[in-house]
Amino acid sequence: AGDTSPTVGTAPTDTAGSASASARTDGRCHTAELRATVGRVDPGAGQRNFPVVLTNTSDRTCTVYGYPGAAFVDASGKQLGPDPERAPGSPGTVTLTPGKSAWAGLSFSSPQISGARTATPAALLVTPPDEREPLKVTWTAGEVPVGGDESSVSVTALEAGTGP
Repeated sequence: AGDTSPTVGTAPTDTAGSASASARTDGRCHTAELRATVGRVDPGAGQRNFPVVLTNTSDRTCTVYGYPGAAFVDASGKQLGPDPERAPGSPGTVTLTPGKSAWAGLSFSSPQISGARTATPAALLVTPPDEREPLKVTWTAGEVPVGGDESSVSVTALEAGTGP
């Protein structure tokens, strides 16, 4: 008795966002709240560089911090080549309001120049930082290095925006 708190939804500032924010108190973006895409190649000096973009598709603001996981896979889901190395850098927290994006650079030496063994992946699996479930992006950019001396692939820390 004596409880005078308003019923949910009566205050004009109570939005769906605050309801979901109270259900998830950590503020971190989860795989189910994100969409992954791969931007157009930005070639440079024997390198192939791709922006890997994570976009907040939820109705709440969330954050990403650090490096995404990335793995090239064939049509059966088998990983091609080793996990990418983390490029040196200083990760920062990126706040993503609904519809906003963060990107990480995925780069490798052009196989035509490096002479690395190659494969043509069916997809790139992108795992948001601190998540276990990956997002699958169809890979349409051709061969990637999967073995040999110059086969390393690197990924940078996430930063705000959709790429360089």
